[in-house]
Amino acid sequence: MALPTLAQAQEVTAQERARIERVLRRTPLIDGHNDLPMAIRFQYASDLDRVDIAGDTSSLAHPLHTDLPRLRRGGMGAQFWSVYVPASLRGLENTQAVIEQIDLTRRMIARYPRDLEFAETAADIVRIHRAGRIASMLGIEGGEAINNNLALLREFRRMGVLYMTLTHSLNTAWVDSATDAPAHDGLTDFGREVIAEMNRIGMLVDLSHVSAPAMRDVLAVARAPVIFSHSSAYALTAHPRNVPDDVLEMVRANGGVVMVNFYSAFISEDVRAWAALRAGKQAEFRALNPGDAAAASQALAAWTEANPAPRASVSDVANHVEHIARVAGHAHVGIGGDYDGVPTLPDGMGGVDGYTLLFAELIRRGWRDADLAALAGGNLLRALRAAEAAAEGALDSRIPGLRAAQVRGP
Repeated sequence: MALPTLAQAQEVTAQERARIERVLRRTPLIDGHNDLPMAIRFQYASDLDRVDIAGDTSSLAHPLHTDLPRLRRGGMGAQFWSVYVPASLRGLENTQAVIEQIDLTRRMIARYPRDLEFAETAADIVRIHRAGRIASMLGIEGGEAINNNLALLREFRRMGVLYMTLTHSLNTAWVDSATDAPAHDGLTDFGREVIAEMNRIGMLVDLSHVSAPAMRDVLAVARAPVIFSHSSAYALTAHPRNVPDDVLEMVRANGGVVMVNFYSAFISEDVRAWAALRAGKQAEFRALNPGDAAAASQALAAWTEANPAPRASVSDVANHVEHIARVAGHAHVGIGGDYDGVPTLPDGMGGVDGYTLLFAELIRRGWRDADLAALAGGNLLRALRAAEAAAEGALDSRIPGLRAAQVRGP
């Protein structure tokens, strides 16, 4: 397995690199969330002919964080590709857009058979990693896609979707978002039905983006491990997208996994505070320049130049990993970089070849190989196997290891 030779990774010693390589040869590095399909949809009109991820995508007209060479340099073993669509899309319009994203992602995977292979189970991930390819899984980001209908949820599972993030930036009719005004004080009765059905059909419940009360409500009723596909620790960075300590303790009891997000504003309190201040200035300049968007934009640009954003570092990421490991346990932390879905990333980690810097930092902090392997992918594999085992059955025989069960109505 090739590991970084980039200038940004030169601080990783040969000994550290050899150790990381040994760990990742045995255990696949699994990232919980990558938004490349969204970037291709919005920046390249879903045209795969315009984006060849077999080459360097950092120099494209619209640069990307992700391509196959950098995935290989980063030691990637398995990737959850997010089939995100904007939360503002409602009802069946959202459903259709998600199906289009699933189609786009499946076509992207099929285009690179030497490097990528579709995976639906934990066993698939292990087999594909051993074959030297990158296991590729689907995760829906936003429960609006099911249009309040369990039949659609089941159909998405049949399509091979392994997790669903219950909401995104806005509330749905049945669960509150972390970044919207509370409407349900967490999870509604129908929301509890959604969780029960996800458990029944072996689909991981993803609690990234939900409000803290919703996190607690789900963990109180879930009978299979949950994941946070791309969230960090609230105790270190007080962003509502992050996970409070009491919830981390509930994750330990549940057997779930919190997969740390690399977005600068989620891992650095200085960056979060600066971003909040900038948002306030943006509102101020708009109010001072009614009807003149250009003047407001110019004023914001001048303020930003005079007040540059702080920089996050790999040490910030490692702090979140270690905090979650201390509170929830080493068996309940993972990695969910959020590449191609965020505007800023830590220094040296601006692409999917940056994972090695994190592992090297943790090695310097005294992490054992067993804990590095658990973080890399062992914890996610355990949670996924437990979700498969807890399921009453699959909707058809295409999902191995799950027993056939009668389909309930919507």
